[in-house]
Amino acid sequence: MKVSVACKSPLLQKSLELFLDKYLSIESRSDIIIRDEECLNNSKCFYISSDANADLVKPFSKSQLILALEKKYDDLGLSKEKHQGFQTQGESLDFSILEKRIEYLTQEYQSNIIRAVKAFYEK
Repeated sequence: MKVSVACKSPLLQKSLELFLDKYLSIESRSDIIIRDEECLNNSKCFYISSDANADLVKPFSKSQLILALEKKYDDLGLSKEKHQGFQTQGESLDFSILEKRIEYLTQEYQSNIIRAVKAFYEK
């Protein structure tokens, strides 16, 4: 999998470069070009914005980015061998958002149980 990043926003540019460092390539050799401004008539273009018509809507996580790029890869009809490059190059998908959500729900559940027990014994 080869991607290039060409964003006007320096923050978005650097973030994408960090997320996709293993897959970066020069624009002429890349399969997908990630941009933060809409590009018409270019099937290789992957548009990131807060607009609803974007390929990926901001804000996003690394795992959402990878999944959206895989979908774009499928839509372009690129070979499966290249497509597998995302998951076979060592790093699994980032589940940090899910882990934080589960941790929050677990703590909330624990607080509710402790309140219920205290209320029961205070009678």
